[in-house]
Amino acid sequence: MISKNPTNKYIYIGIGSNIAPEQNIPASLRLLQEHLNIINISPVYITPPIGSKTQQPDFYNCVIETELKKEITPFSLKYNVLRNIEKQLKRIRSDDKYAPRTIDLDILLFQNIVITSEKLTIPDPDIFSRNFLLAGLFSLNPEIIIYPQTVSISSIVQEYDIQKLKINHSLTQKLRKE
Repeated sequence: MISKNPTNKYIYIGIGSNIAPEQNIPASLRLLQEHLNIINISPVYITPPIGSKTQQPDFYNCVIETELKKEITPFSLKYNVLRNIEKQLKRIRSDDKYAPRTIDLDILLFQNIVITSEKLTIPDPDIFSRNFLLAGLFSLNPEIIIYPQTVSISSIVQEYDIQKLKINHSLTQKLRKE
């Protein structure tokens, strides 16, 4: 199913890394700039790994607000651009979806499009279960409405525990300067 939700003109991408994040996140942004105009970047949140069976370092996560440089479908963005960048940065996919990774790039929102398919779901359903995604979106656009909600993030953010998230201020400043 693909439908339109009239509240958003930007594309929001979640970025995460727990293998050399201070090198891999900036590298991913440089590669993303070949395809997207980066408008803004959220703070970089430091979060413990989710659901992993192995000991691993914390993740560094942020959200970027972008615009397309040329027309591209959400499927093409995911499979031809984001997956290619992950491959360039040596991301290894395994059966363990919570394994450590050099980079993880996910489309959170794509303009005003809602997609529900086996290969892609937009808005990303993890937005409401991962505080750092909601916090990142809130920091970039507190008035955005994320389907299936009918109110802006600012109206629901108090239901989430985002104020306790740890921020890496030095990496955030470095990314914003670049």
